[in-house]
Amino acid sequence: MARAPLVADAEVLPEADRLDDFPHPRETRALYGQEGAQSIFAEALAGGRMHHAWLLSGPAGVGKATLAYQVARAALAEPEERDLFGQGLAIEPDSRTDRQVRALSHPSLMIIRRPYDQKTKRFPQSIPIDEVRKVKNFLAHSATGQGRRVVIVDTADELNQNAANALLKSLEEPPQRTIFLLMTSAPGRLLATIRSRCRTIQMGPLPESDLKRAAAQALTVAGKAVPEAHEWETLAPLAEGSVGRALVLLGGGGLALQSRIDQVLSSLPRLDLRTVHALSDELQPAAQDRKFQLFMDLLQTTLARLISAAATGQGPEREVQLAKRLIGEGRLATFAELWETLARDKADVVSLNLDRKSLILGTFARLEAASRG
Repeated sequence: MARAPLVADAEVLPEADRLDDFPHPRETRALYGQEGAQSIFAEALAGGRMHHAWLLSGPAGVGKATLAYQVARAALAEPEERDLFGQGLAIEPDSRTDRQVRALSHPSLMIIRRPYDQKTKRFPQSIPIDEVRKVKNFLAHSATGQGRRVVIVDTADELNQNAANALLKSLEEPPQRTIFLLMTSAPGRLLATIRSRCRTIQMGPLPESDLKRAAAQALTVAGKAVPEAHEWETLAPLAEGSVGRALVLLGGGGLALQSRIDQVLSSLPRLDLRTVHALSDELQPAAQDRKFQLFMDLLQTTLARLISAAATGQGPEREVQLAKRLIGEGRLATFAELWETLARDKADVVSLNLDRKSLILGTFARLEAASRG
C-alpha cells in the first residue's frame, strides 16, 4: 500500500482509499467524463443553493472521490483563490486551500473512511461507529474561512449498521453551511432514510476517450507506462468505463489473469487442471489478497458476459461462440445459478477467511460439470 507524501499521518499509515502508487483522488488535478456532475455542483455553489447532503452514486472508479475533493476545495476556498476561474469548481493551483485539502489538514474538512489498525496491520471490513462519532466534535467547532464545513464519506457502502445510524442523525440536523458528500457504488444497500436526505448525483462509466485520458493522467503521475493502442483493445472492455478498474488491471496483473481465465474456460468441458491448480496455489497466500479479489472479479465478470452472450447471441464473436459451446440454450439456468453460487461463496471466503484454493478448485469443477450437461 502506497503512502501519501503530503500528510504526516499518511506517511506512517496506509490509506484504504489509495490505490497502490497512483495519485489519490484528492491529488488528481483533472476529472474526465463527468462534466454534467461538475456543472451541477458549480451552479449550486455559485447560486447559493447548495444542498446539505449529496450522494455521489455510480460504479467504482469513475471519479466520485475526485469530484468530492473538487467540491470540497471549491466550497472551502477563499474568494481570491477562485477569481481566476470564474464559476467552475477549479481553484488556484497550489493555493493555501488547495494545499490543505491535498494534505488533509484543512480544519473545515473531515474524511470518514475505514481506519488502519496498527495492531492487526489491516483495515476493518467496514467503517466503525467510532469514526462517525468524530463528526459531532468536528461540527461543534467554528468553521474557518468561508464558514463552510465539508464531510466526505468514502464510501457510504462501507458503513456498518451502527455507523450508518449515527451518520443519519448528523444528516437529519446538520449545522448551517455544512456539506456532506457521500459516495456509493450500491445505493440500494444504504438506509432509505439516508438516501432520502441526500440529493443524488448519478455518475456513469466513462466513455473510452475519457477513460484513456484519465488513466494516462494517473499513470504518468505515477511514473508508469501508458498502454499502447493494441493493449487498449483488450483493456478497455475489461475496464468497463472505470479508470480505477483500468489501473487495477494494469498494476495488478489483470490482463495476465484474464488471459489465464480465458485459457481455462476455452479448455472446457475438459478442465485444464494444471492451470487451475497453478492459479489456486498462486492466489492462496494471504499476501495475494488483492490479486485474489481481482481474479474472482474477473472470473465473475467473464461468466456474466458469457451468460449474456448465450441468452442474447450478442457480444464479441469469440465470446458468442464460446457461450454457445459451453452454455447453449439448455444450460442457461444452470450457469446463471452457478454465477450466483460463486458470488455467495466468494463473499463467505472473504468475510470468514476461508480457504481460497478450495473455492477456486470447486468453482472450476462445477463449471466443468455444467459445461458437460
